[in-house]
Amino acid sequence: MFLAEGFEEIEALTPVDILRRGAVEVKTVGIGSKTVTGSHGISVVCDLEEKDVNISDISAVILPGGMPGTLNLEKSKTVLGAIDYAYKNSKIIGAICAAPSILGKLGLLKGKEAICFDGFEKYLSGAVISASPVVRDGQFITARGAGVASEFAFTLLSALKDKQTADKLRIDMKYIID
Repeated sequence: MFLAEGFEEIEALTPVDILRRGAVEVKTVGIGSKTVTGSHGISVVCDLEEKDVNISDISAVILPGGMPGTLNLEKSKTVLGAIDYAYKNSKIIGAICAAPSILGKLGLLKGKEAICFDGFEKYLSGAVISASPVVRDGQFITARGAGVASEFAFTLLSALKDKQTADKLRIDMKYIID
């Protein structure tokens, strides 16, 4: 989970929490510093700084949205290298809100069903824009925004662990979907 200055807190911390509850090891990586401040003034001390990332250890890449967080992620050679590694090695790549725009600009969503925050669709080059709030197409999991952060997290958990673990955790957490 890469965090850059101006990240959307709920889009980052909800998936970290749910994945860790589901026994998935998640490392938060601070871009530019170990302590990163989100778009609503919440500072997070990350597990690693970007200089400490070993790309070959990556089993997934998760990108929260937010502004200017998304733009700051997009400027990071570490983030772009991790995305490239994950893509070429068929690892899960999750992006929510504005962050799917990074994947679209890289041309990775061509022919893939994807979703993003309203107004960022123009950056999802070649993607089939979904009406679903969270969508998985192969190795890509994209989500609309902060309001679906929990559903995004459970979809990530299903992909990284299994559906049974995600379904049990939904029940244990009293998470209800209409």
